Order: sequence, then structure tokens, then C-alpha cells
Amino acid sequence: MHIVAALFVDDFSMRQVEGPSTRLDLKGVYFSQVAPQQLPCTLSPHLVVLIYRPADSKGDGVLQVVFHPPGVAPEVSSGAFAEGTPPLAQHASPFTVEPGKFTYRLVRAELPITEFGQVIAHSRIDSGPWLAVPLTILPPVATS
Repeated sequence: MHIVAALFVDDFSMRQVEGPSTRLDLKGVYFSQVAPQQLPCTLSPHLVVLIYRPADSKGDGVLQVVFHPPGVAPEVSSGAFAEGTPPLAQHASPFTVEPGKFTYRLVRAELPITEFGQVIAHSRIDSGPWLAVPLTILPPVATS
């Protein structure tokens, strides 16, 4: 199995069309977000992760998502993160998917933000490779 895509979205829905076939409607895909107030603050972005299972692979796994501040990346050889750098948030979700089909997981994190810059959502299935998705946190917009 592998991750087809991981994106931050405002809204996500599914619908059936002729076939039968399923459509995924991703609305408001974004890679940056304005902080709602001066720091510190908490943000709750929605990350949708799309997973595909080839017909010849096992049908269950665990999706892991770990949110880190900028500059934190897993070690290439082991996939582990350095000690002493706690994640902002983390999530694990078991799933099952039929052969040749797709599934998804919607991950909503509560991120304590203490500085502007990028937060990285690292996602993987079981002990597979990590996929990094950046989210840039911007200062609030001044209103007059």
C-alpha cells in the first residue's frame, strides 16, 4: 500500500456517480494559513490522506501522522525522529482497504503554534517511507 496524496483542506466529501464510481471533492486545498491571533495560538488544520492498495498487497495497515516544527525530519536509514524534539501533535489510525481500491483518512490536529514558519506533517503507512507535507503559518492580517 502507499500514500497517493496528503493535502490540507477546508472541506472533503465523497459522492457516487455512474458506474458505480466514487468522486472525492477536495475544497480549499492549502499550504499556508494565517494565524487567527498573535502567538501563541492553537491551529486545527485538516489533513486528508489518500491511500491505495494494489491487488497483490496486504489489506490492513496503520497510518501514522506526526506534526513537527521546521527543521525536524526523520533519519533516512531508520525513519526515526531525533530524540529531544517532541512533535507538536501525532496521530495513528488503523485501516483496511480492498484489493485495487482506495481509502482515506481525515486527520485533524490541535497544533500549539509558538512561532511563525512551517509545520511539517510527516505521514507514512506502517514502517514505510515518510511523506512530508508543509504548512506555512503566517502572521495575522492587520485590520484598520
